[in-house]
Amino acid sequence: MAQYDPAKRYTWTPEDTFTLTGQQFGLILNTVRAYLSSEEAARFQLMMKANEVIEKLMIAGVEADIIKEVEAPVEATVIK
Repeated sequence: MAQYDPAKRYTWTPEDTFTLTGQQFGLILNTVRAYLSSEEAARFQLMMKANEVIEKLMIAGVEADIIKEVEAPVEATVIK
């Protein structure tokens, strides 16, 4: 059997199932609700809405050829 190591990265498929007890579910639910009711979460939600506005402006600007893609700089070859 594999040994869990918190220092390693793990993956699973969208079809995998995890089972929670009522206590575990309540802990997660209450933690999320507590964060979402915080002032920090309200600021984050405003920032997400502002980002949506900026992204829409960027899309319109690129499509109208007002905003141009920056060319990647050509790396210089160093001769030693």
